[in-house]
Amino acid sequence: MPVLPRARGPVSAAVLDVLAGRRAAADLDLTGHVEDPFGDDLQLALYLCYELHYRSFDGVADDLEWDPDLLALRARLEGPFLDAVRARVAGGDDVDAAVEALLVEPADGTGPSWHLARVGERAQLDEYVALRSLYHLKEADPQAWVIPRLDGVAGRAKASLMTVEHDEYGAGRPERVHARIYADMMEGLGLDTTYGAYLDVAPAPVLATVNIMSLFGLHRRWRGASVGQFALIEITSPPGAARLVTAIERLGLPPEVSEFYAEHVEADAVHEQLVRKDLLAGLLEREPELAADVVLGIQASTLLEDDLADHLVRCWSAGESALRTPPAAPQSPVGSSAA
Repeated sequence: MPVLPRARGPVSAAVLDVLAGRRAAADLDLTGHVEDPFGDDLQLALYLCYELHYRSFDGVADDLEWDPDLLALRARLEGPFLDAVRARVAGGDDVDAAVEALLVEPADGTGPSWHLARVGERAQLDEYVALRSLYHLKEADPQAWVIPRLDGVAGRAKASLMTVEHDEYGAGRPERVHARIYADMMEGLGLDTTYGAYLDVAPAPVLATVNIMSLFGLHRRWRGASVGQFALIEITSPPGAARLVTAIERLGLPPEVSEFYAEHVEADAVHEQLVRKDLLAGLLEREPELAADVVLGIQASTLLEDDLADHLVRCWSAGESALRTPPAAPQSPVGSSAA
């Protein structure tokens, strides 16, 4: 189990005190302490609360997952975060237009996969993979929360979602679980494969991309947004994954290091069709009133992914680390003269 990270401000410090057993959740009074909804303090506090529903942390009491006072605090943090996200997106209820926008790739993009494919350094690839591990070592888990919230009688949406999730979890083969393949890639790069190992060095934009998945997934109210966010991942990942394969090959790393991204080039191209034709269409056939929430899920995750992309490329272009603290001493990579 992961260890508790360091605090990043008064809110995350208070949550950590509760998780470590140093104070009762009922004693929390953080009125006025929440300042930046996209900042390190709030994002870490939210991440800590959400992680209780996944693997939790070493030494944290299991019953804190449903502690009413801690849940109330989480709700007070979710409000400003979601309000701030909604204030920055266009909104609307045209799902077809939102999906069509995802299908248009720029001819000359500037995001991290473009950077890594063209000029990225080995250390930058390592940072990217390490930071993304906060999601990929639990890949598809946040979206699994929506499964019981979809209609199982007229089960078109549920069946298509489960088809995709089945692939994400290895289609019955433990060695093909995507989280396992990601860990194999990390191991090939000499990175720490421990779940949550890079939480302390992950900046707020990384935490926000994972937190929005948990927020949508854990609330039945936001089931439409969770489906929209899931659609975003499956529709947009193949081109970026292909560029990351190019980056890995350009850096002279062995083929097994690129297996995770190569898998997503092929698998997610199939998933895109399932998501568009069955998951989204099936959901909106049964619950057309969720169209605006689906659009919100797409737009919110796009916004936060863009924020993360800006952070990564800005740091790398300036010759700086994208981590919150300087990286540890480099580990010995496997089979690369580029180290």
